[in-house]
Amino acid sequence: MTDSEKGMVSDLYEEAHHYHVNVGGETIHAKRLTGRFRTLKWYGSALWLLYFIMPYFRWDGQQAILFDIPERQFHLFALTIWPQDIWMLALVLILLAITLFAVTAVAGRVWCGYFCFQTVWTDWFTWLEEKIEGSPVQRRKLDAAPWNGRKIRLKLFKHTLWLMISIITGVTFAAYFTDVFDLWYRYVSLDAPIEAWVVLAAFIFGTYVFAGFMREQVCFWLCPYARIQSVMVDKDSILPTYDVQRGEPRGKVSGKGSESRGDCIDCHLCVGVCPTGVDIREGMQEGCITCGLCIDACDSIMDRVKRPRGLIHYASEKEMQGEQLPPLFKRPRVISYLAIFFLAVGGIVYGLTHIPPVELSIVHARQPLYIQMSNGDVQNKYTIKALNKTKGDLHFTMTSVGLDGVFIVGNKGDKITLKAGKMVPFHLFLAAKRGVLKNKKTPFQFIFKSVEPPFIRLTYESVFISPRGK
Repeated sequence: MTDSEKGMVSDLYEEAHHYHVNVGGETIHAKRLTGRFRTLKWYGSALWLLYFIMPYFRWDGQQAILFDIPERQFHLFALTIWPQDIWMLALVLILLAITLFAVTAVAGRVWCGYFCFQTVWTDWFTWLEEKIEGSPVQRRKLDAAPWNGRKIRLKLFKHTLWLMISIITGVTFAAYFTDVFDLWYRYVSLDAPIEAWVVLAAFIFGTYVFAGFMREQVCFWLCPYARIQSVMVDKDSILPTYDVQRGEPRGKVSGKGSESRGDCIDCHLCVGVCPTGVDIREGMQEGCITCGLCIDACDSIMDRVKRPRGLIHYASEKEMQGEQLPPLFKRPRVISYLAIFFLAVGGIVYGLTHIPPVELSIVHARQPLYIQMSNGDVQNKYTIKALNKTKGDLHFTMTSVGLDGVFIVGNKGDKITLKAGKMVPFHLFLAAKRGVLKNKKTPFQFIFKSVEPPFIRLTYESVFISPRGK
């Protein structure tokens, strides 16, 4: 190793010697290094840019993604989901949960390391902090320094940017529930409803405090996923792992007895780059979010000291014990997760492709079950609710099939108008002449047919009740 490389290693010792597991008594200032896992982490963070830009997309004259709570409509581009279709939301939640469980079983807390909003926002905040206040050593010195004009200026600039990100985060979340341009106007003009201000305040507080100050403490103490991850991984899960046999005993790269030491030079850089400040060499820990940054750090040191990469690498417990990792299709846990995953996907696809343009509900009156008229006729009352899910008014005619001699009282079945996007409730009476019905309960069908395109035909099973068989 050259003198310059020895000097760099010595600097790393000085910069990272103080790192230990942080339980809240200090602020973690993680060092940033380039590497393949850092690149993957940036790609994962970049996906969250969609969160900020999606509310501004328009589709067919309205916001492309809009969860319209007052109108009880969820707009996803050309698709509109109504409360009657909300069962698909349960399948979506199951799908997301099973995906999370399956990924964790295979490769640990990949969600935490690359996609979790807490991790991503913290990464953005610390990146800004590094650009403004300097390296980890410089930031620690600035924190310990007395307050002066320079420190006030740097801190004020940093916290202003943090607050701006927090404000945009809160406004963006609220924008998914109302028109984004109208929302910005209402915020700027101070005319937003109280609900919008509460959402904004909550997101400003949560983002600013969690990503700016608590950081890894959220992963340690607040996140429930960190607590339950241990039941999701097993001996086949691949996780960032320190090769103890190769790395021990630790020691400096040069000096007396260095020939008998392991490859780990005890530089602590793997700890210095960890966002949560854990030492991967002590084994898998609760704070490890499997981001792989320690692998980048260790590989960079191995390159400098002319030793093979992979002292820290992704591996399972079985692999470290010399056993062969079984294929995914032979792991019962993964198979179970995948089966539930595909069932959920199938249910969602079926639901999205079979959303009816009109939702129909017909309820037979229970009090009374029938009405005996003075002329001997028997009438049944039905409450009909029809929801028009299309964007235009629809006109229907209604008839009954399976009831000979039964007729609709009045002319309500001639033409029924369903307003666009509205639920239309109305009552309908069916009447039968005395002696026509032979049974106490006679099944039949309501038939609804649209008058104009798109031609829609709806069938609904019901029953006609008479006082006694004739």
